[in-house]
Amino acid sequence: MPRPDLAPRVAVAVVGIPIVLGLLHAGGWILVVPLAALAALGAGETHRLANGAGHRPFAGLAMAGAAALVVLAGWKGSFPAASPWILGAFLLVGGVAMLCSMALRWPEGAPLGAVASTLFAMGYGAVALVFIPFLRELPSSLGWAAGEAAPGWAGMWVVALPLVCTWVGDAAAYFAGSAWGRRKLAPAVSPNKSWVGAYAGVSAAALAGVAWLLLAGAYLPGMPSPGIGVVAVGGALLGVGAIVGDLFESVLKREAGVKDSGSVFPGHGGVLDRLDALIFTLPLAYGLLCLVGVEG
Repeated sequence: MPRPDLAPRVAVAVVGIPIVLGLLHAGGWILVVPLAALAALGAGETHRLANGAGHRPFAGLAMAGAAALVVLAGWKGSFPAASPWILGAFLLVGGVAMLCSMALRWPEGAPLGAVASTLFAMGYGAVALVFIPFLRELPSSLGWAAGEAAPGWAGMWVVALPLVCTWVGDAAAYFAGSAWGRRKLAPAVSPNKSWVGAYAGVSAAALAGVAWLLLAGAYLPGMPSPGIGVVAVGGALLGVGAIVGDLFESVLKREAGVKDSGSVFPGHGGVLDRLDALIFTLPLAYGLLCLVGVEG
C-alpha cells in the first residue's frame, strides 16, 4: 500500500527538480547563495538533533560556519584551491567554540561536547553542498568540456551523476521494498528498509550510472571513457553510499528521538532528510570522477 506522504513527496520533486537543474546550469553565485542557505539550515537541524541527544552545540556558530564552507567552495571552485580555506574555517570555528565554551559553559556545561557537536553540525550540514561547486567545475578543470556554452551544460551533467544514481536508487528501493520487502535491513534503525529494497536500489543506481554515461557523453567530449562496466560499478558504489548515508541519519534521529530532522519540505521532512544520502554520494562521486580524470 502506498505511503500517505507519497503525493506531497512527488509534488515537491516535480517542483524542485527543474529548479535544481536551472540553478546547476546557471552556476556562480546564483547557485552558491541557495546552497549556502541550505547548508545553514542543515547545520541548524543538526543542532536540533544534537540537543535531542543531550548535546549543546553553538547553533549560530555552526550555521554561519556551514554557510561559509559553501561560499568558500563556490569562490575557489575546486577542492585543491578551497581546501586550505576550508581547513582555516574549521580552525576558526573550533577556536571560537572553545572560547565560548570556556566563557559560557565551563566547566559544568560539557565544553568538549559543545565544541565537538558544533564542528560536527557545521560539517554535516555543509559537506554534500560543498561538493556541488567542485563537481560543477570539474569538467572545466579537467578539460572535459568543449565550446563557449559548454561549461554550464557539462557541469550540470557531472553533478547529475550522483543525483540521478541517488534518486533513482532511492525510488527503486522504495517501490521494491514496499512491494516485496519482508526481511528488514536494519530494523532497529530504520524499520521500513528491507534487503530487497537495498538490492533494488543498488541495481537501479548501477543502471542509472550506465544511462548517465550514454547520455552525458555528448556534453563531456573530453572525458576519458571508463567503459560501461566500470560506470555500472561506480553507480552501484553510489547506491551503497546512499544507503549508508540514509541509515546514518536515521541513527542520529533515533538518538534524538525525532522522526524527521525538520519540516522544510512537505512529505520529505527537513534539509538533512533530503541530503542524508547525498552527504555520502556527492563526495564519493567527486572522488570517482577524479580517478577517471587521472587514469585518463
